[in-house]
Amino acid sequence: MGAVRSPTFATSKTAAVVLDVIVAVAVGHELWRAFSFAFGLTWEVLWALILGFALSGAVQAVVSKREMRRLLPDNSPKTLVVASGLGAASSSCSYAAVALARSLFRKGADFTAAMAFQFASTNLVIELGIIMALLLGWQFVLGEFVGGPLMIVLLAVVFRLFLSRRLVGEARAEAEKGRLGSMEGHAEMDMSVQAGGRSLWQRLRSPEGFTATANYFVMDWAAIWKDIFGGLLIAGGLAAWVPNSFWQGLFFEHHDTLAKFWGPLVGPAVAIISFVCSIGNVPLAAVLWNGGISFGGVLAFIFADLLVLPILSIYRKYYGWRMAGFLLATFYLTMVAAGLVVEFVFQGLGLVPQERHAKVVQASVTFNYTSVLNIIFLGVAALLISRYFRHGGGIRMLKMMDRPMGHGAAHGHSHAA
Repeated sequence: MGAVRSPTFATSKTAAVVLDVIVAVAVGHELWRAFSFAFGLTWEVLWALILGFALSGAVQAVVSKREMRRLLPDNSPKTLVVASGLGAASSSCSYAAVALARSLFRKGADFTAAMAFQFASTNLVIELGIIMALLLGWQFVLGEFVGGPLMIVLLAVVFRLFLSRRLVGEARAEAEKGRLGSMEGHAEMDMSVQAGGRSLWQRLRSPEGFTATANYFVMDWAAIWKDIFGGLLIAGGLAAWVPNSFWQGLFFEHHDTLAKFWGPLVGPAVAIISFVCSIGNVPLAAVLWNGGISFGGVLAFIFADLLVLPILSIYRKYYGWRMAGFLLATFYLTMVAAGLVVEFVFQGLGLVPQERHAKVVQASVTFNYTSVLNIIFLGVAALLISRYFRHGGGIRMLKMMDRPMGHGAAHGHSHAA
């Protein structure tokens, strides 16, 4: 006769199966909540992302990268203003900005001016302002566009005081070795429309201007889609799984004065370990704001997209250990200082929002103005993508984005219909 299983054994096995099912359902539910928050954020900002990248593409279509190199010969106030303006008119991809700054430096641009360009390229661009306005509010946009130039001024002062010629010389020698970082090809591509005696508007509305805009639109999306959607997924996970009480404790929300100083100090540190840069850190900033970080802390966190760990590693490859350490220290210091100044100035002017209602929402698609705008701008995106593959760079150019380009290969991709 076979052994008879005891009722206790059968009951234990049944209980284990039931427990496994409960755990699986609970995990699935939590994952659904995270993806729901991520989708909700994506749906809220989709039209704004498309609009921002289209406007950025239009600006880049008439701004030549060759002209950028000529306009950054020193670290004078005039040159730094030009560097900031050129940065604001370029791609918002952090990796491409860092690669282009190195390229400008290698071709004779002043190091301070190249760093000002790099910062403006990721923190003073159109698409960043649009997404911040949508998720955080206009006060944060104003804070970003006041604090950003302030940080560039502070950085220039710190560089003038502490950046030695010897260190710049070492950095240039390292830069000349041409070690690869990320988005090297994207940084070198110059697809802008040549003037030829035409005004900016005439160039922009010409067939080649349309193609150049489409080229930059698609290339910029291809460069930073991982950062954008990675940031949305991380923000969704944090919103779903991390209780506000954790953030409130981390940011000392119930200690008002201490929180104002602590936020800008800890914001860049959170950014460094988040691995998310470009405009992908804005959804994370919205989660942190709802969680209790100070106004200046949000701005310092967004400024610090150029200090995430992968980019610090690229600084080391480009400029050597000493300059990478110098950039980490000076960037961190000026980001904190800019965040603190904006915090207290805006507090004094009554511009710091009193409520914490950043748009971090679960999936909810209804036929409202957001849905209408998403439909319209998805049509715009489809038009630009179609133009890109019919008359622009196509698959070949996308394959060239992450590797250096041969001489002359970065030009001449824009063609008339």
